[in-house]
Amino acid sequence: MKDDMVLMAIVFVVWAVLAVLYATVPMLSMPGFAVVWGAGAVIFLLLALLIWAATHRSGHGSEADPT
Repeated sequence: MKDDMVLMAIVFVVWAVLAVLYATVPMLSMPGFAVVWGAGAVIFLLLALLIWAATHRSGHGSEADPT
């Protein structure tokens, strides 16, 4: 489950960077898509947080557990 959380966090970062680029780079001229990418980033952030919460609630988040 920890790998899933890391993957969701990485995808969040990528989507957030793309949202910022679409919003700030005039050459792309697609500021409307910043909202779409930003919403996707929020969704992936929420998924990462839900996975993190589920991992810690089930006790698999301890250092003694290698999985």
